[in-house]
Amino acid sequence: MRKLFILIFSFILTSAAFGQVRPLSLQEVVQLSRENSIASKQAATQKKTNFWQYRSFLADYKPQLSLTGTLPGFTRSYIEVVQPDGTVSFQPVSNNNSLINLSLSQGIALTGGTIYVQQQLQRFDDFARDNTRYNGIPFEIGINQPLSRFNTLKWDKKIQPLKYQEGNQQFVQSLEQVALDATGFYFELLVAQVNLQIAEKNRSNNDTLYKIAQHKLELGKISQNDLLQLQMGLLTAQKDLASAQQAAAVASLKLKLYMGTRDERELELEIPLEADEFKINTQTALDEAFANRSASIGFRRKLLEAERDVQFAKKETGLNASLNARFGLSNQGNNPGEIYVNAQDREFVELQFVLPIMTWGRNKARTEVAKANQEFAQQSVEQDKLTFEQEIFTQVTLLQMLQKQVKLTKLADNIAADRYQIAKERFILSDLSVTDLGIATQEKDIARRDYILALRDYWQSYYSLRLLTLYDFERKQKISY
Repeated sequence: MRKLFILIFSFILTSAAFGQVRPLSLQEVVQLSRENSIASKQAATQKKTNFWQYRSFLADYKPQLSLTGTLPGFTRSYIEVVQPDGTVSFQPVSNNNSLINLSLSQGIALTGGTIYVQQQLQRFDDFARDNTRYNGIPFEIGINQPLSRFNTLKWDKKIQPLKYQEGNQQFVQSLEQVALDATGFYFELLVAQVNLQIAEKNRSNNDTLYKIAQHKLELGKISQNDLLQLQMGLLTAQKDLASAQQAAAVASLKLKLYMGTRDERELELEIPLEADEFKINTQTALDEAFANRSASIGFRRKLLEAERDVQFAKKETGLNASLNARFGLSNQGNNPGEIYVNAQDREFVELQFVLPIMTWGRNKARTEVAKANQEFAQQSVEQDKLTFEQEIFTQVTLLQMLQKQVKLTKLADNIAADRYQIAKERFILSDLSVTDLGIATQEKDIARRDYILALRDYWQSYYSLRLLTLYDFERKQKISY
């Protein structure tokens, strides 16, 4: 019987525990938001897009095998044929001209050219004369080399890896931004819940004090004016309670939506403690920010892109030449096998060029525009760096100040709560006026709100510094996911 009683009692305790809603901590809300929020899912999708864009870039520098062709190439029509005497005769044609080409090509990043090898087979069917012929290229090697032109492959090889790094760091920043946003919604609800607790407590206290005051009035220990003042305080507390309930409901819905949860239960939040006090070296914060932030990588990328645009303007507005050269074997015959027997040499060399002679200053203008844009980009990057450094310096100073401020407001909260308890007991013993009790109540409420708001500012500053530097100063390590 004793064991049965213990089991039943344990079951009751367990059931009660499961029925209660465990308060969520700030760290839990941040983690849930990183896992389930729309913002975090968008960040993951953007990271995936960045990965495949980089894979596409890398593929451009690897050999490309392609099969092209025309199957079939059927024609039935009348064509214009000029006769020896100059007259025109329209002759019927009915044929099929099919072509298939297998090519292996490789881009050359150093020169911007392309080298390739290919094999080709062509079949021509003349249905009007019931004749079939084959033409083909058993083997051919060629090169297409721009001369004095802009090398896209060379500049992409410099810029695309930076874009990839920038995208990866942007993912880390996005999750840190989620943490910062979740902290904002967390404290919006926490402030609303604290206001609700204050309102509920004040309504209860004012109701109790009003009933005590009614009894005191009967005994002649307080005036009718004091009783009316307490009654007004009770009505104000009831209105504040209704307003606080609405604000808490709205803030709870906002936090749920951001976290991506559909739980209909009321959210209960615990008041977070400040992190253990840690020192922050400003120079370390600056070094880590410039090493980790996507904006820092973006500075280098922007300068390279500006330099690239200047080179493009210079190259594409001057002499443009392109060398095409091919060497291989070719043959023709009545069947495909004859193409590969006693094939003849096949050579082709072509140099194409365009040399602007009179452009009325257009080419120079384009180059000067590109140079001006490069200069503007350099100035913008320098300004952005200064702003960046200022933000980090300000955030480091702010967090260090808030670490001390939280401790002071917590102490003031405890003192104000103790003072109010003493004032309440003195009022019950008729040793304190209604006015002094009201002052103690206001000071208690203000001190409590100030403490919660100081915690909010502290944690938002904490996550802002993580966002700006992508560095965890508590663990002294870079942030990664």
